[in-house]
Amino acid sequence: MNPLFFGPAETPLYGVHQPPEGKALDAGLVLCYPFGQEYMRAHRAYRQLALLLTKIGFHVLRFDYRGTGDSSGELDDVMAVDWVADVGYAVQELRDVANIRRVGVLGLRLGALIAAEACKARDDIERLILWDPVLSGRQYDAELLAEIAAEHPSPHGPQSGNGEDARGNLSYNGFVLSAAFRASMKKFDLPSAVPPGVPRVLLAVSHETQDFTQLRNAWSRVPGFRYLHAPAPHDWNFVDNFGGILLPQAVIRAIVSWVESTEQP
Repeated sequence: MNPLFFGPAETPLYGVHQPPEGKALDAGLVLCYPFGQEYMRAHRAYRQLALLLTKIGFHVLRFDYRGTGDSSGELDDVMAVDWVADVGYAVQELRDVANIRRVGVLGLRLGALIAAEACKARDDIERLILWDPVLSGRQYDAELLAEIAAEHPSPHGPQSGNGEDARGNLSYNGFVLSAAFRASMKKFDLPSAVPPGVPRVLLAVSHETQDFTQLRNAWSRVPGFRYLHAPAPHDWNFVDNFGGILLPQAVIRAIVSWVESTEQP
């Protein structure tokens, strides 16, 4: 693994480039993280996914959006459109550092919505993988508010600061989405974000829902689109009773299998 900083000099982004093991293909994937606690829960899964992709010859770049992880900036100063731009910087960085032509993007949850928005602005993405995506920024915002409202009051006093303040900033589990970020995020809508220039699109889900069926129907006529249901045991995106993170092997291996199959002549 090769840690690196890239992007604009005033707002450098942190990433990790993992080159292929053995024979290298002229291809790579940028992995776009989800947000907040989901970022931390997905870290192990992304490392496993990256490892398996390198074994079939792919270059992989995992990176932190500005204002998150080890990238520069403060989350309070960032808007969702900045993260879309960061995906573009990551795509170019992987192309340059690996000296490859073909680069795709993969996103999980909010990362899938960000990845799709990035593809709308480009014509050089060769594949898009949406893993358990949120359908829109407006839906994701409502989901966070609903989860906060459903929390039980702590017997030890006031809750931990989760909620929306008078300025429209939303705090949840130690992370804050500014009013500006929320406003820009609410403009993103996955069913209407069909990237016309992406030749291969995969919707990979660990469970089937009405939302995923809606997206499947909206994108069913897109050339190169495929829907893949790979059931994961329990709800892998939550911590178990012993404090461990479940690893969705079925979904990870299904994604890698699809990537490998689309590389075959």
